[in-house]
Amino acid sequence: MKEQFDLDTELVDGGGGVFEVALDGRPVFSKKELGRFPNNGEVEHAVAELL
Repeated sequence: MKEQFDLDTELVDGGGGVFEVALDGRPVFSKKELGRFPNNGEVEHAVAELL
């Protein structure tokens, strides 16, 4: 994210296999909602659409 979009990232420890990605509070990807991990490039593509 830093190289591609010049964005700083933060990893927040959680539990229960949750994998959530948000940009300025806006949801980007939710493993809980979709029931899967993102495909290669999926998160980056979603972030690009929000910028």
